[in-house]
Amino acid sequence: MKPEKMQKKCVIVSSVLKAIAHPQRLMIVCHLAEGEKNVGELQALCDISQSQLSQFLTRLYREKILNMRKDAQFVYYSIADESVAKLVRSMQKIYCE
Repeated sequence: MKPEKMQKKCVIVSSVLKAIAHPQRLMIVCHLAEGEKNVGELQALCDISQSQLSQFLTRLYREKILNMRKDAQFVYYSIADESVAKLVRSMQKIYCE
């Protein structure tokens, strides 16, 4: 890979890693690597306040790590880029098995 292309890729990956570097944000993304979930499901899985969860989800959405979908009164989140999901699943294999 050419150095210029590698530099661009490093910037992208660094941005993703910074976005998920907080333990609670990483936990959210780990749960979403298993599939789309609504806010209530994430709150129960992560055992954090709705206020904290909202802040974390907002940041991950703003950083384009997550997609958001509204369905009636429910808001659903999913990982926006399959490469992020693959990265998270790889980390789970290394550290969680």
